[in-house]
Parts: sequence; structure tokens; C-alpha cells
Amino acid sequence: MTDQTVTAASADFVAKQRKYLAPGVATYYDTPIVMSHGAGCYLYASDGTKYLDFFGGILTVSVGHAHPRVNRAVIDQIQKLTHVSTLYVTTPMVELAQRLAEITPGDLAVSFFTSSGTEANETAIAMARMATGAYEVVALRHSYSGRSALAATLTGQAGWRLGMHGTPGVVHAMNAYCYRCPFGKTPDRCGLECAKDMEETLRTSTSGRVAAVIAEPIQGVGGFITPPDAYFQEIAETVRKYGGLFIADEVQTGFGRTGRAFGIEHSGVQPDLMTFAKGLANGHPIGATIATPAVAAAYTKPTISTFGGNPVSMRAALTTLDVIAEENLTENARVQGQRLREGLEELQRRYPMIGDVRGKGLMQGMEFVRADKEPAPDLVAKFAEYTRQNGLLIGKGGLYGNTVRIAPAMNVSAAQVQEALEQMAEALARMTAEEPELARLSAD
Repeated sequence: MTDQTVTAASADFVAKQRKYLAPGVATYYDTPIVMSHGAGCYLYASDGTKYLDFFGGILTVSVGHAHPRVNRAVIDQIQKLTHVSTLYVTTPMVELAQRLAEITPGDLAVSFFTSSGTEANETAIAMARMATGAYEVVALRHSYSGRSALAATLTGQAGWRLGMHGTPGVVHAMNAYCYRCPFGKTPDRCGLECAKDMEETLRTSTSGRVAAVIAEPIQGVGGFITPPDAYFQEIAETVRKYGGLFIADEVQTGFGRTGRAFGIEHSGVQPDLMTFAKGLANGHPIGATIATPAVAAAYTKPTISTFGGNPVSMRAALTTLDVIAEENLTENARVQGQRLREGLEELQRRYPMIGDVRGKGLMQGMEFVRADKEPAPDLVAKFAEYTRQNGLLIGKGGLYGNTVRIAPAMNVSAAQVQEALEQMAEALARMTAEEPELARLSAD
């Protein structure tokens, strides 16, 4: 096909997308990209344009697009058995449950499989309520837990609550958003006021007896907000003091992404439950909840997730975990994440429109601002357009829409990290040259 034919075909698909899909299914960029295929850390548009992918399907493609080993495992499983439900025992599901019990921290040992992070979080809340006999749950401001009625209620951002009034029994405590500390403190003198507020929340906004607190080690949709490690130590201790359990939502941080096996391991906290999805199966639909035997023992009422534990996703997950372990990708995430972080901090020094750089491992965010920390979502939009033109794909997020989310596959190379940093630097230089206000800000 000619370039004109490809362009016309892409435009036709974009028009059909807008006609036949709900308007809430948003796309990035002024001109949406119609993707054709991917390989490793690269994506290819239908017009042949090659992009370095530094968002990985929202932190889901953990070992790269079309990983040949994962693909072979999936194809092999499809040719054997695709679905029978959990009414029968399948080897891949049992093997994955055993693997999760072996690699997760503390006494976590009993799993329930679903098809998404939303379902995994729903399951964790149900388990916690049944195990404790309490109903109320504490979530964090700026959090994101999914798109069901309960998960949207747990979500601490109005824009993601889908117009729902919410379900009862959920309150939101302060999170550790250090760059915009609600107490006006700085990390060197904060005294963890946000964590101490957890007890105040429990004493004033609940009955005093709660089922659980649920927290992301790094808030994904919230804009990669990264609390101090001691924050989780304190809130876990507090919620247990009031009879509740600690749920670590590892949907985005799990399986090596942060440079440790799980994000919560940076704090040394052992959760009572953990939830997973996204990168566990390298893009295949999956959700998982794992609990301690004592918590899981109360989860006895009949329940089923029709596609949960399906053999295809289980094989994809098992092979993805094999690749992560055998290729030492957790360590690569730490090393390349440090390389990426140092590069982003250098860009911050050169371009003060980058107000904050935060994250761990290959989960790094940049918050764009104008004077006095005014959120600048317009700068993020321009930055995304310019990096796209340079051949780089990045993500967006944050309550104010002013945070860039950067999360390449965990087998990203040093050369690819350097390439991305150069593409970002070029975009920032262009933005500064075009806007006198930013040039003056850079000179301050």
C-alpha cells in the first residue's frame, strides 16, 4: 500500500473508533495512533512509524511486546485447552498459585484468580470483610483501584469515579504526596504527619473498627506518587491496631517493576493481602489476590470468576515470571531505573518546568508546573506530542493531569534509556524555545 493509502486507512479506523466505542474510551495525542504490531520495547504504527514504548500498555507489557517465549507458551496452551472454569482443576492455575505463594513476602499463600485488577481489589476487600467481621475500608486520596462500583469508590480521584455515588463503608485518608504536602511540610521536617493522620481518620471517620486499609506502594494513576517507606510501616501498624488488615495493591508495582520483587518490600511491611494484574502476564488478561491462610480461611461462600484462572493467562503468567527470574529483570529494573532517574533529574535541573521527579526502578514520574507549583497539564500535552514526534511514547496521569508517567518494559537496555532521555531533552528544549515564559522560568 502507498503512504496515502495507509494514512487514509488509519483515519478511517480512528473515525470508526469514535463512532462505535463509548466516548469515555479516550486516546492519546491530537491524531490518535493506529497500532500495527510490537517487538520488545518498540511499537509500530499502521503507517510504519517506529516508536520506543516507554509506557508499556500502562505498565502491563513487563517483558516486552510479543516476547517469543511468552508467545510460544500461549500458543501451546491454546492448542491444548483454553477454558473449563474453576470447576475443574487445571495444572497451570495450581502451578501459578504455588509460584505466587513461594515468591510473595511473609505468610501469603492462598490465591484467588480473576481477569483484572478491579476484580482482584474487589476480592481483597471481600476477603478482608469476611476475615475481620468488619465492613469499613480506608483508601488513600489520589489512589486508583479500578472501575467497578466498589473500586471506583475506593479511588481517590473524582475524575475516575465514573459518575457513581459510591458504595457505603469507604473513607479516604491522607496520602504521602510529598511534593504537595497537605500539611505544608517538607520531607526533611515532616514527621510523617500524613501517616499520623491515619489514626485521626479511623477515630473520626469510621466506627473505630475497620476491615482494611488498601494502598498502592506507588500510586499509578495518581501520578506515580511515591510515599516514604516509613509511611507504610506506620499506617499498617495503625490499621492493625484498630482490628483491620493491610492490603498492598501491587497491580502496577508488582513483579520487579520498582527494582524489588514487590513495591511494598521497600518498606519492609508484610501485607495481609496483595493484589496483582497488569504485568503479571505480559498483557494477557489476569487478576490475582493472595492472602495469608488465616485470612483466606474465612472466604468460604460459593464464588466464581468465569475467566479467572483460565489456562491461557496462567501459562502466560508462569512464563512471564520465568523470564523475569531467569533474565534477572528485577535487577535490570533497578539498574536501568537508576540510570533513567539520574537522567530525569538532570533534565529537571535544566528545565524547572519539571517541578518534581519521583518513583522507583522503572516506574518514574515527572510533574510539570509553572510558577508557584501551578499544575501545567498543557505542558504535559505538548511534551507528549513532541516526544511522539521524536519517536517516543510516554504516559500521563495525576489528579491534575500534569504528570508524565515513564515505565518501559523491564528488559529495556541502557542504550534505549539513553535514547529516550535524548528524545525528552529535545522536546523540552523545543518547548522552552517556543514559550518565552518557560525560557524566563528556566533562567530563574
